[in-house]
Amino acid sequence: MSNRPIYLDYQATTPVDRAVLEGMLPYFTEVFGNAHSGDHPFAVEASEAIETARRQVAGLIGAQPREIIFTSGATEANNLLISGTGRAMLKRGRRRIVTLETEHKSVLDVVAGLASEGFDIRTVPVESSGLVDLDRLANEIDDTTAVVSVMAANNEIGVLQPLAAIGALCRSAGAVFHVDAAQAAGKIPLDAHALAIDLMSLSAHKLYGPKGIGAAFISRRTPARPEPLTRGGGQENGLRPGTLPTPLCVGLGSACALAGASLETDARRIGGLRDRFLQHLQAADVAFAINGDLNQRLPGNLNISFSGVDAEALLMTIRNQVAAASGSACTAQSLDPSYVVRALGFGEERAETAIRFGFGRMTTMREVDEAAAIVVKAVGRLRRLSYTPEGALSA
Repeated sequence: MSNRPIYLDYQATTPVDRAVLEGMLPYFTEVFGNAHSGDHPFAVEASEAIETARRQVAGLIGAQPREIIFTSGATEANNLLISGTGRAMLKRGRRRIVTLETEHKSVLDVVAGLASEGFDIRTVPVESSGLVDLDRLANEIDDTTAVVSVMAANNEIGVLQPLAAIGALCRSAGAVFHVDAAQAAGKIPLDAHALAIDLMSLSAHKLYGPKGIGAAFISRRTPARPEPLTRGGGQENGLRPGTLPTPLCVGLGSACALAGASLETDARRIGGLRDRFLQHLQAADVAFAINGDLNQRLPGNLNISFSGVDAEALLMTIRNQVAAASGSACTAQSLDPSYVVRALGFGEERAETAIRFGFGRMTTMREVDEAAAIVVKAVGRLRRLSYTPEGALSA
């Protein structure tokens, strides 16, 4: 294990916290009942564990337990909440869906699919900071708007959108406000009701929980409840049928409780590690540009473009020493430059050279120091290799 690369890809996924794992283990073996199978002790203990987890998830985002339903992750939650609510609002004569160019593919693809159902899709550009201009967004929200979907924290550049202001815009127009909080939950404070959020998507594996489980928050005050995408069994208030995976629900709940308890200390420590890495690059006088606003940003995110250094070439050079990424995990099979960085308007070269470094709970100061030195050395080597006799960097 000591020969493995330094892991700096915490926006893609996080390791399961050992405390979370230990809490899950009994539910694979001793406590194995089906929570939906009646009143015998095996079912009751599973059901009680799931309801405890539901309370823990709700507690992280200022919600009530009855407002939480379990899903397989944020992608499923995004599909259910946007499509299901859009169709419910369409019956009220509202057909506009508003979102941002930099949203996760599980939002953009869902929204694109709704266009074929007669919805009026408005995709709003962002500023060079990655943040949305509120006036520009407000111009797209009117009394025909069904759903406005804006992520809390971007999965590539880490910027934090002004949720309270957007929530107020939606509330005044009677539109449903959906937030993909997969990256933000457990990393920054979130109070769904205080922010006027109607719908929220969460994912366990982004906050030190297991893969394969997430949650959808549906406010009791939302203008319209989503219509189910699947049917059968009636579980989760009929919105997400199927037997719940008790161990995974327990894992999500435990991860949420742990994240809530350590949110401030984690953010301060991880933000310090991110800044230390950045200071190493600055001290080495490596030319680079930061993608996205550095202040309104996740503590553990740093997205950098090293001019003249192809992102994939850099990642291949350091892959046995440092694990990082050139974009979202959901687009890893694509060879195209990051559509998120491209949306900032700096040109194709900026997108082609963008690298995302993600820092997390298990990252150490030693790893930050070593990783920065490795990256600096690799960038210098690749720039020397691409230097032309004419003195210009090759394309």
